[in-house]
Amino acid sequence: MAARKNIYSGAPWESVAGYCRAVRVGQQVVVSGTAPVGPDGQVVGIGDPYAQARRCIEIIADALADAGASLEHVVRTRMFVTDITQWEAIAKAHQEAFGAIPPATSMVEVSRLIDPKMLVEIEADALLPDP
Repeated sequence: MAARKNIYSGAPWESVAGYCRAVRVGQQVVVSGTAPVGPDGQVVGIGDPYAQARRCIEIIADALADAGASLEHVVRTRMFVTDITQWEAIAKAHQEAFGAIPPATSMVEVSRLIDPKMLVEIEADALLPDP
């Protein structure tokens, strides 16, 4: 089996819940559900689903970079939203990031996320080309 590399973001939930931001094994990178939080751990873009989706994607891009990948390597995303009627704003942020390199994706409504101010959480799977 290929070596495993865990990527941590420093989010307070990582140690509490026992997870890391992303894991790379071989050419595959899997990014955990990513919430719209700033470096201080506070929710950003309160009330703005577009801003929150953009922040989630920024955090995902940073985790991918730490794993030696980028958004162009993403083959699958999953978007969890608390109000599906706001799908267009969230989809706009996703399209801006991935429009030229569209991954497979899902967007599903959930009853809530870990903080009631969070409107969206995004997961991503990336696959690097063979070396």
